Amino acid sequence: MLEGVKRVILVLSGKGGVGKSTVSTQLALTLKEKGYKVGLLDIDLCGPSVPYLLNLENQSVHQGPHGWIPVYLDKEQRLGVMSIGFLLNSRNDAVVWRGPKKTSMIKQFLEDVCWQDLDFLVIDTPPGTSDEHITVMENLRQVPQCSAVLVTTPQQVAIEDVRKEITFCNKTGIPIFGIVENMSGYECPNCSECTNIFSSGGGQSLAEYAKIPYLGSIPIDPRVGSLAGEGKAAIKELPESKTSKVFTDLVTQLTESSKNGDMK
Repeated sequence: MLEGVKRVILVLSGKGGVGKSTVSTQLALTLKEKGYKVGLLDIDLCGPSVPYLLNLENQSVHQGPHGWIPVYLDKEQRLGVMSIGFLLNSRNDAVVWRGPKKTSMIKQFLEDVCWQDLDFLVIDTPPGTSDEHITVMENLRQVPQCSAVLVTTPQQVAIEDVRKEITFCNKTGIPIFGIVENMSGYECPNCSECTNIFSSGGGQSLAEYAKIPYLGSIPIDPRVGSLAGEGKAAIKELPESKTSKVFTDLVTQLTESSKNGDMK
């Protein structure tokens, strides 16, 4: 089912609560707005938030002749989404599964979803470096271009967990495309001034230390937060925001590296 996928982007972080799902959804939406055909796979089985972020709750997944049909955000079917959230009766339902059942579910997502031809498949992952991540990597060996975008916040505790994610990528052979620092200050929606309410520069320092690209700093912007649950792209709704600029630059780098066949 992944034969028609040109490139896979894994959104990773060893730390929970750093905004991986927001980065994943905005990245997918930005790629879609730029004219690419995109898939978004949510493998955070215990905390699937992608259906909510894209305003796709209460949608159903259907079985087609060649596998599961993803839920599409648009009529043109330029952004397809798959999440366990579509298989639950309510957003309040808890997934209480042991490792083997999680592994089986993720393998189904990777092997049985009929994505058709995609320019990019963005995979939103849970925190950590355990069963889910290993299963993904074992099933992505057939994809010629696969790389990781790491997400951190400025605080030292998040930086330390992302260090572990870098080690995981190196051990499993995942090329790291770069690091994004999320929640990097608070951007006032009125004057656009950015105030560092946490520490700052941690993501850039880690990128320099690990010798991997730094992809930009995304501030806390209430206007971007209000897009959650609406399925709208920041680059379309807030084109002048810093968040929009970071995602535009990131997509530009991804598409240029894809044309050159360079995963890193």
